Amino acid sequence: MSRRTQLFDRAVSRRTVLAGAALGCGALALPLRAASAAAPRKQLLLLFLSGGASQFETWDPKPGTKTGGPFRAISTSLPGVRIGELLPHSAKNMHRLSVVRSVNSGIADHFQGHYAMQAGRIVPGYPVLGSAAAKLLERPGDILPGYVSIRRDGPKAYTDVGSAGFLGAKYEGVRILNNQPPENLVRPAAVAPTLADAVDRVRRSANDRFRRGREPAAIDAYGTTYDQADALMQRHEIFDLAKESPADHERYGNHDFGRNCLLARRLLQSGISCVRVTHFDWDAHQDNFYWHQVRCGEFDRTFITLLDDLEQCGMLKHTLVVVSGEMGRTPQINHLGGRDHWGRAWSVAMAGCGVKPGIVYGSTNETGTEVKDGLVKLGDLFHTYLTALGIDSQTKYEINGQSNPVADPAAKPIAAVLA
Repeated sequence: MSRRTQLFDRAVSRRTVLAGAALGCGALALPLRAASAAAPRKQLLLLFLSGGASQFETWDPKPGTKTGGPFRAISTSLPGVRIGELLPHSAKNMHRLSVVRSVNSGIADHFQGHYAMQAGRIVPGYPVLGSAAAKLLERPGDILPGYVSIRRDGPKAYTDVGSAGFLGAKYEGVRILNNQPPENLVRPAAVAPTLADAVDRVRRSANDRFRRGREPAAIDAYGTTYDQADALMQRHEIFDLAKESPADHERYGNHDFGRNCLLARRLLQSGISCVRVTHFDWDAHQDNFYWHQVRCGEFDRTFITLLDDLEQCGMLKHTLVVVSGEMGRTPQINHLGGRDHWGRAWSVAMAGCGVKPGIVYGSTNETGTEVKDGLVKLGDLFHTYLTALGIDSQTKYEINGQSNPVADPAAKPIAAVLA
């Protein structure tokens, strides 16, 4: 058996098998993972509303106040709880969500916010959430990358801020742009399998010689990257949205976010530990209310469709879904009809693995300018995400003989939202 075949077999035995994906969600009920007595892998889906969604037009409306804007608040499936009318599908599913209305990240900058909300810290150099999940949820024998980041190709300015940091290249996110798989996943027809195997043997032999008397970290990192690329070549069909049914494409929506979420479902089914989907254009410094009608219209139905599918297929029990951006938007409406950057009082939503459904935690004052109770800092959110995934957030990374806390020691999980 060739090395390449061995790698593929190991990947399949450890990861989910995409069986009958063309059959749509109905196919998700099939045994996508190899038969095993082990508990299902915990997974994370991060829906990142890049630019910063307005809490007033989404999870924390203030109708009838000077900061409230023109939209109504509507009743939800949670008695006494109302959210913005631009999220009617979410309103019907509030009993499945856990919403935190009292986030004070203290950051009103895209670059800092993108990093800090994903790393759980302001200090640079720490792994972002996707990379941390890839590392901490990893199982022996995993070959496929643990973290995939999906977005459209632009704007690029602050979208990819943050990295795996000291965890290294193995835990960097694989970037998927415009629903296109990574390049060069299919071997050129002119390269015969026997030639590819011969080249691989030469590569491995050269690596072995290089290791002798040298620090192996660099060559091992290269080898890991090579193995991941090889596994992706063997499983390139996991990126093929053409295998999803026309009905599922319609349900998720004919727009980038819909297609990206459908691909995220597919990747989670394949066993990827963390998938991040970036939804753009929430940075509404002008025409805020028009833009939120458009953005919420795309987000709302697709978000609930994805939740429905994950639940129907039994995946929501082991998949944490987080809806966040890098900040909220100002209570004050500027002269262009926009809302600017605001980090002092805004909202984050969660669902699925490890969090209580039907929870609204914390509150803001009457005009939404400040947190009134249940103050939550960005480090608290990071602890909460990890704890919901069954990870001890007090643990430490042990890298090259050095210990480093996984999460900010000064922060703590939000006990009230954890299941």
